[in-house]
Amino acid sequence: MHDVWILAETGHNGLKDISFELLARGRALADTLGVKLAAVVIGGGLESSEAWRLIAHGSDIVYVVQDSRLEHVTCIPYSRVIEHLIRKHSPQILLAGATTTGRTILPYVAVKVHSGLTADCTDLAIEADTGNLLQTRPAIGGNIMATIKTPDHRPQMATVRPRSCRPLKADPSRSGQVVSELFETAWDDDRFSVEDIRVPEGDRVSIEEADIVVSGGRGLKKKENVVLLDRLAHLLSGETGASREAVDRGWKSYPHQVGLSGKTISPKLYIGVGISGAVQHLAGIKTAECIVAINSDEEANLVAMADFALIGDLFEILPEIQRQIEERRRSS
Repeated sequence: MHDVWILAETGHNGLKDISFELLARGRALADTLGVKLAAVVIGGGLESSEAWRLIAHGSDIVYVVQDSRLEHVTCIPYSRVIEHLIRKHSPQILLAGATTTGRTILPYVAVKVHSGLTADCTDLAIEADTGNLLQTRPAIGGNIMATIKTPDHRPQMATVRPRSCRPLKADPSRSGQVVSELFETAWDDDRFSVEDIRVPEGDRVSIEEADIVVSGGRGLKKKENVVLLDRLAHLLSGETGASREAVDRGWKSYPHQVGLSGKTISPKLYIGVGISGAVQHLAGIKTAECIVAINSDEEANLVAMADFALIGDLFEILPEIQRQIEERRRSS
């Protein structure tokens, strides 16, 4: 069939956001190639309405494999299901999220079907002359962007960084096909079982999930000044981020790092404070809904990209923003 496929992910609350981000990527590729877009859903108890949500967000076909033995994501059973579907339907492209699920399953599948795999892509396109998938990802510590092709083997496979693309809006009028596939006992792996899944207590919301992120860079001058970011982020019910240089200097830990060498984020509001805006940092925030830059350099790259820019001394601007927010809240 030579269609474009994406691997949808499910959780306790149904489909995960990465599924819809992948559909947006896949829809653009399928339209360019003039083929159909299919989503593969594997799990233990997915509601039938969830499959139709995938169609509303861009899929033409949904392959559903449901069985109680697939309730938890485990490498070998999931990989055997995907391998079977690939050999049966012959997709030309298969995308998954650069998540724990995608990074665990797709390398195994790639080996089994003798194909290549490019990990952690931030951009995808179709080469005009050949129809090959152009897979762009950061390389050499995020200092350059490399474009990779898999010209000799199919399917072409890639994992895509979460938050690097916005989902398409749902269109309830879209029609599609839901195809149920049976899970064969031979695909199971009885050598181990999942007994329990525990979420560590006290974990804060990650910057990838935050609606508001306040990040700082070299302009903060020293670690002690990071408290200015923390205060504003707390006041806005957001999270604190950091540029790579701020992390390298030890001002914030790696989980706070924004950019291709850290986390790609898509908040409703991103405030960059004292950040010049290296290419890898800008690529990590390109899908943010609103970007505000606070910088003394009006020629900074982040200022040019921002929706709003405050040019001046951040040590004067941040306290004033905090004061005005607090004052407005008191008056209301």
